Amino acid sequence: MIQVENLTKYFHDLCAVDQISIDIQKGEILGLLGPNGAGKTTTLRMLTGFLQPTAGSIHVKDFSIDEHPLEIKKILGYLPESAPLYHDMLVFDYLNYVADIRQVDKDHKAARIREMGDLCGIDNVMHQPIGELSKGYKQRVGLAHAMMNDPEILILDEPTSGLDPNQIVEIRQIIRQIGKEKTIILSTHILSEAEATCDRIVIINRGKIVADGSTESLKLSAGNKKYVQLCLQKADFKSVDAVLSPIEGITGIQRIEESENDLEVRIDCRSSIDPRAEIYQKIKQTDWVVLDFHQESQTLETIFRELTLEGK
Repeated sequence: MIQVENLTKYFHDLCAVDQISIDIQKGEILGLLGPNGAGKTTTLRMLTGFLQPTAGSIHVKDFSIDEHPLEIKKILGYLPESAPLYHDMLVFDYLNYVADIRQVDKDHKAARIREMGDLCGIDNVMHQPIGELSKGYKQRVGLAHAMMNDPEILILDEPTSGLDPNQIVEIRQIIRQIGKEKTIILSTHILSEAEATCDRIVIINRGKIVADGSTESLKLSAGNKKYVQLCLQKADFKSVDAVLSPIEGITGIQRIEESENDLEVRIDCRSSIDPRAEIYQKIKQTDWVVLDFHQESQTLETIFRELTLEGK
């Protein structure tokens, strides 16, 4: 459906996107994850034709973004992070205006506006000024705008940014429903959103792709590592590292937080060995007080942190 090859974008001397290549299949919900400044928004703007790449190619179906930009835009719907709405217009008038711009057939325009109102949950605010709506409702109006011409591909840049937890769940449900029929690309730095919404995750850091796959495949590729989380009193990091590091199966100890009274560490372990019993025996030989002691498996959050904090 979409082929991106060696996509690169420079802003003067700054390389914002560095030779990204992605193949996106029809009907896929792809999440583009990364910390702020990783290159997510720049990538999406190039996919929509808003920005010209410095190098590389983008093909959507049989069209090239360089040779057929209008044909590609006709099959795309795009919701930027801040939806470009006219706040002094009523919701219905605004969607009617968008439908005219997107050349929706006049005989079906009213039905399409009603359909979008129902799908995006805005039918009860159709006759309110957009400027009086909450952030969540404005995002819904923006989503209806992006969907108005029934595009085959929907591109959403941080669609839940600034929303409260209830609004995030509602927008997520709408995206899952839309994704049954369309190809969706969304950017986010909210890991729970990506895990709950997306079929596939691409993690980008400093303009480069550092991981690509489903949540489960990313966990498998990371080796199903395990971690032991410890919180101790009467302990300092140097002593804990010296006592516990020699235990078989422990590959590293990281200080998470240390105060005058408490020390919290994460102990990295090989998946084939469970060192908890020996850790406990070693602690018994000290005067440390255990406040917390539990094991965790590799999560999307730990994978994300490892990939995006590397080199910092």
